[in-house]
Amino acid sequence: MIFFDTLIDLAADFASEAAEAVITKKNKDRIHRRKNMSIKSLIINPGSTSTKIGVFEDETLLFEETLRHPTEEIAKYASIVDQKDFRKNIIISLLKEKSFDIRSLNVVVGRGGLLKPIVSGTYAVSDALLDDLHKGVQGEHASNLGGILAREIADSIGVPSYIVDPVVVDELMPAARYSGVPELPRISIFHALNQKAVAKRYAKESGRAYDTLRLIVVHLGGGVSVGAHVGGKVVDVFNALDGDGAFSPERAGAVPSGALVKMCFSGKYTEKEIYKKLVGNGGFNAYLGTNDMRNVEKMVDEGDEKAIALREAFLLQISKDIGSMACVLEGRVDQIIVTGGIAYDKYVVSELQKRAGFIAPFTVYPGEDELLALAQGGLRVMRGEEKAMEY
Repeated sequence: MIFFDTLIDLAADFASEAAEAVITKKNKDRIHRRKNMSIKSLIINPGSTSTKIGVFEDETLLFEETLRHPTEEIAKYASIVDQKDFRKNIIISLLKEKSFDIRSLNVVVGRGGLLKPIVSGTYAVSDALLDDLHKGVQGEHASNLGGILAREIADSIGVPSYIVDPVVVDELMPAARYSGVPELPRISIFHALNQKAVAKRYAKESGRAYDTLRLIVVHLGGGVSVGAHVGGKVVDVFNALDGDGAFSPERAGAVPSGALVKMCFSGKYTEKEIYKKLVGNGGFNAYLGTNDMRNVEKMVDEGDEKAIALREAFLLQISKDIGSMACVLEGRVDQIIVTGGIAYDKYVVSELQKRAGFIAPFTVYPGEDELLALAQGGLRVMRGEEKAMEY
């Protein structure tokens, strides 16, 4: 009887292993097919007054469009989440105008929003992730709609939906979290999607693995973030949103805290008005009434003393941020990468090189090709090169 039972157990084990082998082979075959077939992606990147979409076949852009939303249209909705159907309808309408068959898509990828802090990667839009986007666990922002729209459109045609490297990517080393006030820890909110994309682009072009490089990435856009990348992680970064590092076209950056406290309790401003001074009406806007570096350069060319002084202050503060991150990397920096819209400004880049070029060589990737970065994140999972992260 014992011998018979042993035979049954062996047969069961063999059957289990055979079944597992079949499943593994199916997975490998599916990944092999994906690697050898083209993958069509719909990419959705919502902004406060626009929705950028792109359709890709692998990494080739088939078409893109920036769908503008008039302020009076957006004002009709009580919250950002309430805009979901409005934005979805115009996306579907555009695809129809382009005579694009939505059923030919293999995946839909949306911009990630203000979720809980998470590590870098491509995340499936699970029910838990979707719920937190609806709640706005770290605040309301148009980017919260990216995952919501991706999930809804993908579900309608039976394909997967993902988000990639949202602004809340948090890989800070423990020492970087200290602010000096226990109740106010430093937090990681930055241009994770673009910073990671250009860092990986540089790694590929230099023939090295991203996780072997020590990089400083400088994103210069409406907001500014400067991050230290080592071991494939952003171990320290200046918060790009509300109260850290250099000022930017729209944000105040770090300000004198004592003076800020007095302003808050002066009775002259509401909480909302104070916050608007820091985020939205800060930086270039506060000093010159513009958030466009091109306008600043024009004012400089016309001899405007305020613009000249502001530009020099901006360059000084960015340089100081770069120097800080060089210290985080213990002075061993392989490359400084400058990216974002302001990276098109040759004067800004050349002046930063003058001030910080002694730290490491510069590579410049102007602009922020977020649609491609989102497409690449989805492709890595669809091709089996990476596993989708769980939220």
